[in-house]
Amino acid sequence: MRTSAERSFARRAQQALADSTLRAAVRKAQERFRTGKRNAEAELGHWEAWRRLGEAIRRHTIENLDFYLEQLADNVEKNGGTVVFAATEREAVDYVVQVAREEGARRVVKSKSMVSEELHLNRALEALGVDVVETDLGEYIIQLAGEPPSHIIAPSIHKNRRQIAELFSRVAGEALPDDTPSLTRFARRQLRRAFLEADIGITGCNFAVAETGTIVLVSNEGNARLTTTLPRVHIAIMGAERIVPTWDDLDVMLHLLPRSATGQKITSYVTAISGPRRAQDADGPEAFHLVIVDNGRLDILGTAYQDVLHCIRCGACLNVCPVYRHIGGHAYGSVYSGPIGKVLTPLLGGMDEWHELPHASSLCAACSEACPVRIPLHELLIEHRTEQVTRGTRPWAERWAFRLYRWVVTRPALYRRAVRWARRLLAPLADGEGKVRVQIGPLKGWTAQRDLPLPARQSFLDWWEEEGRKEAARQHEPRTEGEGRDGERSA
Repeated sequence: MRTSAERSFARRAQQALADSTLRAAVRKAQERFRTGKRNAEAELGHWEAWRRLGEAIRRHTIENLDFYLEQLADNVEKNGGTVVFAATEREAVDYVVQVAREEGARRVVKSKSMVSEELHLNRALEALGVDVVETDLGEYIIQLAGEPPSHIIAPSIHKNRRQIAELFSRVAGEALPDDTPSLTRFARRQLRRAFLEADIGITGCNFAVAETGTIVLVSNEGNARLTTTLPRVHIAIMGAERIVPTWDDLDVMLHLLPRSATGQKITSYVTAISGPRRAQDADGPEAFHLVIVDNGRLDILGTAYQDVLHCIRCGACLNVCPVYRHIGGHAYGSVYSGPIGKVLTPLLGGMDEWHELPHASSLCAACSEACPVRIPLHELLIEHRTEQVTRGTRPWAERWAFRLYRWVVTRPALYRRAVRWARRLLAPLADGEGKVRVQIGPLKGWTAQRDLPLPARQSFLDWWEEEGRKEAARQHEPRTEGEGRDGERSA
């Protein structure tokens, strides 16, 4: 799951903040995705009703996950496929490697799969001597760059055309122009050859339909269809939660997913696969394997975080996140970035290793509002923070600071004096606009990025108390003859 050797989130974030190209590319892409989503929502109409319907389907599915997983597995096997439940990352990787070894695979083509990134599957296959080629254009770009994905649906969102042209030119052995038609033409030529030579195609799974044992892939480039059709073996890898009970439920999800992800009514390709090729089929793989990965997901069931399993991996929460906007995806250090990553990664990878991520948020709740299945992401981040406080794992300075804060704010008289003293102490550091901008002591982390305003001359409590005294005085003022209690004259 870890994608960076640098273990400090703060240092990774600093590196990202220093990359102006990354920040410009991410900001541009975020704006494009957000605008597209808003337009698609308006065009569909009744968006909140669609969200509530999607939430209900995902909640019902996850609450009955054991039943639907068993139904899915039975139907895949009836269709002629092989189903494997992998409890851990190791079990999932070992199974895929075993299939590759038994098939004598020399080349594998992959369609975009976040679960395979989570498993670091490419590394294991390459150690076996297998040539692995990512065929999603964004994944192909970052594979050439030797980087992990930085966005759930747009893995190379952080790169511009000039950088992509440099990567492709290294493979071509000549300088390629950086216009989009030339770059896509080169990628298409390279990938076509890989499809034709591949022994195994590996894909993820956007949704698995339990009632028919069908794997559904949504894509825009057609590479998923080629990956599942041309090689003689197809392996689909899915997280255990990526399941819908029926085709009617899938219909709702296909209304929500592309609109939330890219602002499209529907993606260019929706591919449904029910097992290997049959006698009457013109194409398709001779063998189909479905690897259902737990890797910590089932431990989330029944906890305060269960709603995170409703996620349909649209990336909408990343596209509205102000933190992601500034640092991109790599700074999170995990395959799953942005708000969903900050909730999910500590659950799958352990809070001790990923304790910084829940704090990489302003808690503005934009992610929760953007989520098409209404996952309360900001509340789950607060739950993570609460758990850290309860376990006593926060730094001792922070614990004592909050104890002192609680002691002061629960004593109104002391709190008022503290506010007055805060103004007196900070006043020498403030400029003519009443803002503290110097970077010293415990203020440094705040004032390095923003201005700290001086506390008001009169606190709200003092103002409220003063207004109360004025109101009481007005109530006791003598009334003139014929004037009512509310100051109005009687008729």
